[in-house]
Amino acid sequence: MDKVECVIVGAGVIGLALARRLAQAGREVVVLEEAEGIGTITSSRNSEVIHAGIYYPAGSWMARMCVAGRQALYRYCSQHGIPHSNCGKLIVATTPEETTKLAAIRAHAEANGVADMQTLSGEAARELEPGLKCDAALLSPSTGIIDSHTYMLSLRGEAEGAGAAFAFHTPLVRAKAEAGRIELEAGGASPMSLACDLLINAAGLNAPKVARAIEGMPIEMIPTAYLAKGNYFSCSVRAPFSRLIYPVPEPGGLGVHLTLDLAGQARFGPDVEWIDSIDYAVDPARAARFYPAIRKYWPGLPDGALLPSYSGIRPKIVPPAVARQDFLMQGPGEHGVAGLINLFGIESPGLTSSLAIADHVATMAGVQVG
Repeated sequence: MDKVECVIVGAGVIGLALARRLAQAGREVVVLEEAEGIGTITSSRNSEVIHAGIYYPAGSWMARMCVAGRQALYRYCSQHGIPHSNCGKLIVATTPEETTKLAAIRAHAEANGVADMQTLSGEAARELEPGLKCDAALLSPSTGIIDSHTYMLSLRGEAEGAGAAFAFHTPLVRAKAEAGRIELEAGGASPMSLACDLLINAAGLNAPKVARAIEGMPIEMIPTAYLAKGNYFSCSVRAPFSRLIYPVPEPGGLGVHLTLDLAGQARFGPDVEWIDSIDYAVDPARAARFYPAIRKYWPGLPDGALLPSYSGIRPKIVPPAVARQDFLMQGPGEHGVAGLINLFGIESPGLTSSLAIADHVATMAGVQVG
């Protein structure tokens, strides 16, 4: 049986960032991916926003990884020529009642280490975005957007440049911790057996399923997977905004927000649709609930302008009744299996946090992070 130092399950943005980090630290790395290429699931089905870290619970992994990851991601984009835009975001209050909530949002952001928030009057916000209707707003200058595919290609290239190997169409079938190492079997057209010192489960939506395939992993330590689908709609007319526009958060979510791609084209979403099985079809009828929400801050949205675009599925590990979850980065100290690290519930801001998560997991694995 061949042996390598580290096997990573999953070639989404987290698995790629980990492969790069560990390979550049001199570790021998093999990445197993059941799909045909990198980043085909959650990593390619999101809004491509570089989040500032405003809303996450203070002290949570999401807050800490987002703030550190955002700074690292902007540096990485600048150093590697990754298309991105530090375009900023406006959180808009459309009623006096919502305006009273802005101070608490800003205070929460500052507690998370987001120090550049600016409070704007409605007039000042409209000077920035004349098409906007609002009573007041918060400006987040450090929010941005990124070409996530080019970013993932860069991570893969650097990982392979440092010696990492990728095996596509290769799902993990089973694994077993034994005699100080983990032995695993991978399927696909070219099945293989491998032994490794370190197994990192970065399988995203399938992370709980992968954990259940590891003999010795305590079942009670594996969270239940819940599927929260987010639907996006594109816009058939050019939206008159150069920044992202978010409403004041509502109970259970951030509301219907406007994001931009790097060509300046607007898209709206995601909403939250709890589902029982993987299904990426966007129901055109869902647009009916988007229109009134969007027109609170963009009254000029024409009838019929919203077109079904795409959807993504958040890897939730809490049921619908629970409003918040956190990243769950679980090592031997928690589950007792030597050489195994599980990454559960890495939803948004996973893309923004990817480099920081890679550093943290490398530290968990005893790898020096430079």
